[in-house]
Amino acid sequence: MTVHTDRDNAWIQRFGSSSSGDLSLVCFPHAGGAASFYHPLSRMLPSSVNMLAIQYPGRQDRRAEPCVENLAELADRVHEVLQPLTGQPLALFGHSMGATLAFEVSRRLEEQGVTPAHLFVSGRRAPSRHRSEGVHLRDDQGLIEELKELSGTDVRLLDDEELLRMILPALRGDYKAAETYVYRPGDPLTCPVTMFTGDADARVSAEDAAAWREHTTGSFELMTFDGGHFFLTGHMQRITEVITNALR
Repeated sequence: MTVHTDRDNAWIQRFGSSSSGDLSLVCFPHAGGAASFYHPLSRMLPSSVNMLAIQYPGRQDRRAEPCVENLAELADRVHEVLQPLTGQPLALFGHSMGATLAFEVSRRLEEQGVTPAHLFVSGRRAPSRHRSEGVHLRDDQGLIEELKELSGTDVRLLDDEELLRMILPALRGDYKAAETYVYRPGDPLTCPVTMFTGDADARVSAEDAAAWREHTTGSFELMTFDGGHFFLTGHMQRITEVITNALR
């Protein structure tokens, strides 16, 4: 896997050869996740779409940096990083915590007069339906149990103590950011929104998923797939088709 850091900016990574499309899709990982989570998506997208994956501090090549444990601050920092790209169409895609973050960055873009081409959200309750399970307050074993329950991490990694010591700080920091998030009421977005959800996701009910409709005056589509919280890993081809068609 070839990784390119965008313009020497540690926040943005590309995979493979740098594309020259007219539109960029900015992807936001889940809690504890990294930019590499979106590598499979980057291989499926057409060359007309530049895929940019956000790399949060505290993991992989940014492991030595402190995590950002406040989601509003994280949104502010990503919004600033994206400023050089606002002269071209931007779409945003986030899974789980990344969905909330993509929403907040979209808000900031629209407040400055930049309307995203599309917002794709996945595996997350609508911002107005936010609630916390207190995961970031659990001990390390409690965090590991959360990983097992959501089935988003290779079980072999959960048995490797050295690797666990590396990922748990970022996971805890991200959960703190996600669970202490406070939704700020305000004008809805105007961009189109597509919401992907899994029919067996214990964290997102059908009502929680449908409530994303309240957050835009643009078009809205809700798509339900078989699977739990990380349903998208088994449906990446179909999700890529939906994204590609929406961005044409």
